[in-house]
This record gives sequence, C-alpha cells and structure tokens, in this order.
Amino acid sequence: MAETILVSGGCGYIGSHVVRQLSESGSTVVVYDNLSTGFRDALTHGEELVVGELADRDRLEELFQRFRFTTVLHFAAAIIAPESVSLPLKYYGNNTRNTLGLLETCVKFGVEKFIFSSTAAVYGFPDGGVASEDSALVPINPYGTSKLMSEWMLRDVGAAHGMKYVALRYFNVAGADPQARMGQRTPEATHLIKVACQAALGMRDNISVYGTDYPTPDGTGIRDYIHIEDLASAHLCALKYLENGGESTAMNVGYGHGSSVREVLEVVKKVSGSDLKIIEADRRPGDPASLVARADKIRTLTGWQPRYNSLETIVADAWRWESRLAGN
Repeated sequence: MAETILVSGGCGYIGSHVVRQLSESGSTVVVYDNLSTGFRDALTHGEELVVGELADRDRLEELFQRFRFTTVLHFAAAIIAPESVSLPLKYYGNNTRNTLGLLETCVKFGVEKFIFSSTAAVYGFPDGGVASEDSALVPINPYGTSKLMSEWMLRDVGAAHGMKYVALRYFNVAGADPQARMGQRTPEATHLIKVACQAALGMRDNISVYGTDYPTPDGTGIRDYIHIEDLASAHLCALKYLENGGESTAMNVGYGHGSSVREVLEVVKKVSGSDLKIIEADRRPGDPASLVARADKIRTLTGWQPRYNSLETIVADAWRWESRLAGN
C-alpha cells in the first residue's frame, strides 16, 4: 500500500505549490489546514482536505490513526515578521506551540521523515548580508525566534526518537505557478513583487520604497528572490534526500544572488508596461541592507537544480497571476 503524506498548511501559498508538485510526482497527499489564510481551490489534483486546527490534538490523532503517516511536511504558521513584534504570543502559539503538538503526535505514531518550513529570519542580520547554514542564529523578531525554537525542537526530537528531518530556510519567495493556477492570495500581503504588480494594475495608488540610503549600489535593500516553483521543488528534493538515507540538517533555499528594490520595480514596469508612482520613505526597523543566501549545501546534498532563476521570470509569472486575480 502506497504511503500517504501529511501536509499541514497545504492550502496556503507555499504549501499548495508543494502539494501540487507532490501529486504530480505520484504521491498521495492529505492536507490539514484551518483555511485562515489558505484556499480550498488551491488544491488542484483532488487531494483530500481535512479542515482543522493544529491545536486540536484529538482531531490530529484521529487523522494519524486513520492514515498512519510516516512522512509529514509542515507549513502551517503565521509569517508576517512586523506583526510578530506587536503580537508575539500569536507567533509563539501558532508557530512554536502548535509545532510542539504536531511533533508530539508524530512521535506517538512513529513518523520517520519531517520537512519543516523555516526561514532566513533565523539569521537576523548576517555578517556582510550573506547567510550560510553556519552563520550565527540571532533572530531579531518573534517570527524568526518562533521558527528557530521549532528547529531546536526538531533537532532534539530527532536525537531522542530517531525521526529524520530537513529544515528549509527560505529567503524571499515570490512569483506564481507559470500556468497561473495558484499564487499569493493573502489580501494584506506585503511581498514587494505582489504589491508592485498590484500597483501596476491600478489596484494601489502607489508603492513605497522603505529606505534609499542603504550601503548598496542604488541605496535600496537587496534580497534573494526565489521563484515559488523552485522553492517547492526543493521540498521534494529534501524528501528524496531523507528517503535515500540522508542525515537530519538545515538547508538554505535561495539562489545566492540578490536584487535591489529599485531593480525589482524596474522589472515590474518592463513586464507590465505600466509606470509606477513610487514614494520614498524612511527605513523600516529591522530591515537589513542585504540578505542573500549561500545555498551550495542544498544543491550538493540533494541535487536541487533551480529552473526559474531569473528576476524577469519571477515577475512575469507574478504579473500573470495578479492579472488573473484582477479579472484582466
């Protein structure tokens, strides 16, 4: 009997792309999601959806009893770093405490492999704006701290109970499915590329650039933007790595090069054929000048090969998706 994989938060932006790729690869997937930020119709291949809260241990245990999962991919989390500063307990509850409950259930039912959705926010301000897996782990907000605490729990659960895991530390995820079947849909999304595309569509009056005096070539912040399809495929590579006997570890998922805010906005203007009203604003607290991945490890260990490593491709796919959402 083929294994069934559990994906928590599989109706969200990142989770739904991973679920689709898993299904397309022949895996059987069950999604557990409370639909607070996810959407039922993001599941495109008839995957079974169980609507529930991660905090509902009885419901979780019923699910594990029914399917006897040996593999879990965990995406369900609150992810807005600035909000975490004003609502820290929400993040420690949603992210850390609920991960604790899920891990307890995994141990009880003998889960063997666990892929965790982590973040580059665990690094805070890395030296030189470049983070490797060996960089100091000094998060600067409760979001990053909540994810790091979950990584530590995974490390200790793995040591005590033999469960193998990979924690994938994402950099700046952007773009959408190239066929525009799914993409970023959160109404209050703050992702630069999404917001810029909305401004180009006339859905926003302007777009703000927060900080123009950074020590970067054009004065604006630099980030390592990664296409959602490449990020999703990294999860399948990480899972195959564990299936082939790989040891538990954390891996960065990024391209290893960055783009500035001004560069992103110029590409949005080019792809959309629209001008943007840009407002220059002060820096936001907690924004590093540059945050770029050193991402050799995942390529070496898993054979992951990005296919969409182009800012113009990322923006073009995001633009196609945002145009569809806007009814254009």
